[in-house]
Amino acid sequence: MTSDNQASELESVEAIPGSPKQDPILKIDNVVRSFGGLRAVDIDHLEVQRGIITAFIGPNGAGKTTLFNLITGFDKPDSGKWTFHQLSNAESWTTDLSGLRPHQIANKGMVRTFQLTKSLAKMTVIDNMLLGAAEQKGESLRNALLPSRWQKQEKQILKKAEDLLERFKLSHMRDEYAATLSGGQRKLLEMARALMSEPKLILLDEPMAGVNPVLVESLLVHIENLRDEGVSVLFIEHDMDAIMGISDWIVVLAEGQVIAEGTPSDVSKNPAVIDAYLGSAIAEELKDV
Repeated sequence: MTSDNQASELESVEAIPGSPKQDPILKIDNVVRSFGGLRAVDIDHLEVQRGIITAFIGPNGAGKTTLFNLITGFDKPDSGKWTFHQLSNAESWTTDLSGLRPHQIANKGMVRTFQLTKSLAKMTVIDNMLLGAAEQKGESLRNALLPSRWQKQEKQILKKAEDLLERFKLSHMRDEYAATLSGGQRKLLEMARALMSEPKLILLDEPMAGVNPVLVESLLVHIENLRDEGVSVLFIEHDMDAIMGISDWIVVLAEGQVIAEGTPSDVSKNPAVIDAYLGSAIAEELKDV
């Protein structure tokens, strides 16, 4: 689970919706998104703690993926704002991400994966990886005509991509088309590609959905490793064993609103969560997880 320092910070956080965090990396305020007469997202205030694994749970239609789409620029809210809180060499600054496009948000250090993987099937695995690198000098028309300006960076990017493929046990598929990968391998590829931009916060939308049990274990290890390396993780998942096993903090949504948040232990005993999502039988089972 968390390091001792992270655990001590969580101990001081109240297990209530919208609770302030000791060191938030993301703050969401008054974000609303409606579809016709349905208010899919209605978040008054939510903070995501830096350096931990935070899970979003809730019944289907609770607004989890819609919220992900909003804060990563793939959809636009009716109102509200969200801010990214960054640290560098003991300095901190806040960036308003509201209204930015997905690639701009990714360049700020917040990237995501999707429930339905977005690997480019007719490109090789290594080419998929290379697309994930940010600020490539060779993409500029002016620089493209002067190889000396981008060749060194290109070699560094290629090495980074190959190292990540090795880490995610996809090296043997390096030159194969992404279409040949299994569903679980595509999940691994998408996570590996997201790391090419060296994110500070990574959002994973149901990373275990449709993945066989062996690869689920591998994905869980990778997620824990990300946290241990200092990457903040925010993920949506329905596998309660996985959630309770690796999450440091859980946010529960229902009908677009945050109805509870807290440690796995807090959430599994929360009457509002049991009523809206878990049910008494599942809650009883989770006491031993």
